[in-house]
Amino acid sequence: FFFFFSIFVGVEMAERFAYYGISSNMIMYLTGPLGQSTAAAAANVNAWIGTMSFLPLLWAFVADAFLGRFRTIVISSSLYILGLGLLSFSAMVPSHSEDQNQLQVTLFFCSLYLIAVGQGGYNPCIKSFGADQFDANDLTEAKAKSSYFNWLMFGSCVSIFTTRLVSNYIQENL
Repeated sequence: FFFFFSIFVGVEMAERFAYYGISSNMIMYLTGPLGQSTAAAAANVNAWIGTMSFLPLLWAFVADAFLGRFRTIVISSSLYILGLGLLSFSAMVPSHSEDQNQLQVTLFFCSLYLIAVGQGGYNPCIKSFGADQFDANDLTEAKAKSSYFNWLMFGSCVSIFTTRLVSNYIQENL
């Protein structure tokens, strides 16, 4: 069980680190390198978070009615990772002229909403998929299932805390 726990908890921690790393500094990035006003940046962050909050409903329906959890996790994780890669790439695009800045903004928002689509499919499925791996008829596995959720939430909270510390340190000192 330890190997299983460590994989699921580790992946959950990495996903939370990625999500909170992006959301923690998004207004600073939008108002800094992308040159948006504070009001426009706040509106963009709210639209992104609203999209991320709505999409799990859609993905949960797709997973239950059509794809199943495993395929939904594979597809949405691939979209999530692609979005993270494009987000990193968008930050590296030089913006010396207006055309290059427009390319950077377009890449940024495409990657951001690709992350929202990926996260919307990943989150409703991964926790229950992990719980499905335990046999409810086996007493040892039933106890381990309870520990699975405890460790998953603990790992998530540790990752969120760590992300806030690291991202704030980087933002202030580097």
